[in-house]
Amino acid sequence: MTRIVVLGSGFAALTVVRRLRRLQVDAEITVVSPRNELVYLPSLIWLPSGERRGEELRIPLAGFFGRMRVHWHPGSVLQVLEGGRRVVTDNGELGNDILVVAAGGRYLRKLPGIEHALVPCEGIASAEAIRDRLAAMDGGTIAIGFASNPKEPGAVRGGPMFEFLFGIDTLLRRQGRRDRFKLVFFNPSKEPGQRLGPTAVRKMLGRMRELGIETHLGHKPIRFEADKVVTEGGEFAADLILFMPGLTGPAWLDESELPRSQGGFVAADEHCRARGLEQVFVAGDIGSYPGPDWMAKQAHQADLQAEAVAKNIAAGLRGEPARHGFKTELACIVDTLDGGLLVYRSESRTFTSPRSRLFHWLKRKFEDRYLKAYR
Repeated sequence: MTRIVVLGSGFAALTVVRRLRRLQVDAEITVVSPRNELVYLPSLIWLPSGERRGEELRIPLAGFFGRMRVHWHPGSVLQVLEGGRRVVTDNGELGNDILVVAAGGRYLRKLPGIEHALVPCEGIASAEAIRDRLAAMDGGTIAIGFASNPKEPGAVRGGPMFEFLFGIDTLLRRQGRRDRFKLVFFNPSKEPGQRLGPTAVRKMLGRMRELGIETHLGHKPIRFEADKVVTEGGEFAADLILFMPGLTGPAWLDESELPRSQGGFVAADEHCRARGLEQVFVAGDIGSYPGPDWMAKQAHQADLQAEAVAKNIAAGLRGEPARHGFKTELACIVDTLDGGLLVYRSESRTFTSPRSRLFHWLKRKFEDRYLKAYR
């Protein structure tokens, strides 16, 4: 029986598994990950307000793996060798006939003093730390910003930082203490969030002005200190710093025999195949793919890449050409805790909705619908 090994248990990895079984691929599938759970990262934005609790965002996968006839290999990847056929983990080695690399990226924690900042999307613990710090503060300045990978500008996750910014503003207003806080949004670009489209950027910057959120834009961060943010355009005081660095590939890629992009990701082609390797596929944030400069590192795009991977694997096993590409599409709701903007972008269309309370509830409903497949 064909042996398929999937590295990771996030959005891309699990979508590959689901699609393979839906396409009636009767292969031996092994998932390699440290924990057999999915952390639903898009809802981390609701932890500071208490709309979600950490345990609600941890989805156990034992039941899903059982239904999908998947073997879970508990362990962390250390190396991928021999053209992808050999995977070395801290819990033994695995061989395979087909490898799917979908282990996600990691944040570039190289900025001096980054230990003074909280990185919200690193996981539940980080979002809970934001909740606890906010609750303990009587007032002060909260600085919120993000940056990209300088060697691969598309490797950025800015959307959640807009959501944390607007969500914290809404939370403080609900608590009747917004007047005791200064919110400062900072970014190296003068118009941050361009991947969402110019209309979305204008609306979000306009909303910041309406809410009295200060901005420090167009200046590259140099370092963080315990009580300040220092940039090439000056410095400002900060009692709490939330910062999302750019993304790169996981550290184990340095010891592996996989093709790399300039930004440190696995280099993939338009069919989600690792360049120059046979039967090695790539999906999600760990990959670098051809496409427009606005192509996002987000769960929706990871799912689209995962669908292409599953179709190509299924086609190859049937002896057919494996030439399925993935759709480049950005779709998200920028949540503000009391509403949100719907943003959609494809190669033919860009759309940003008016702000509406409806979109906050739609985002919550989508979470429930998406997770039903794994619960």
